[in-house]
Amino acid sequence: MSEKQKIKVLVVDDEPDIVEILKYNLEKEGYEVATAEDGMKGVKTAGKFLPDVILLDIMMPHQDGVETCLQLRQIPELKNTFIIFLTARMEEYSEVAAFDVGADDYITKPIKPRALMSRIAALFRRESKKEQEQSKISIRDLVIDRSSYTIDKAGKTITLPKKEFELLYFLAKNPNIVFSRDELLQNIWGADVFVLARTVDVHIRKVREKIGEDYITTVKGVGYKFELGQ
Repeated sequence: MSEKQKIKVLVVDDEPDIVEILKYNLEKEGYEVATAEDGMKGVKTAGKFLPDVILLDIMMPHQDGVETCLQLRQIPELKNTFIIFLTARMEEYSEVAAFDVGADDYITKPIKPRALMSRIAALFRRESKKEQEQSKISIRDLVIDRSSYTIDKAGKTITLPKKEFELLYFLAKNPNIVFSRDELLQNIWGADVFVLARTVDVHIRKVREKIGEDYITTVKGVGYKFELGQ
């Protein structure tokens, strides 16, 4: 319980009943909770409250969850904050859009409080394991620093969103090994998070746009690998 008392959760949703249920259950588990009823207020509250976890609805007035997530990911103090989307929308577009802007998880409504608590705990367990890994990887002309989520390429600093960074870090840590999309999903997003395989392709494309095309190779019909080079 003492561990959970240190964890701050921000709930951003325009449905008062859902906010009330989540707030009650989170506080019952020992979390410190703040709330906001729309995306714009959510961004302002997050900047002051500095939550460890944000539960973010997609369909909201004034500003939807996708745009809100984009703005949240631009706040340096929230770079390690977990963002979990809560939504009644089931279509593929919503899920891909959520992970594309930096979500860590995606849960459809109606929300089961006990299941949600388990998902939050799982995120922190995975993060704890990652923190025990080697802090820096020097490979080819890249220095990948997990402590700051930055890449140094020939003296130039490149900053990646959390999931893009973790994907690059994992592949670079295992050079010349081909990983399928399912293997990457399990290692980066976790076995308990349901994510479409297309999400991996989107993140790979974004990483390539930022560090260059010649580091991560597509192995047709299999998956991706980081090229160790000559």
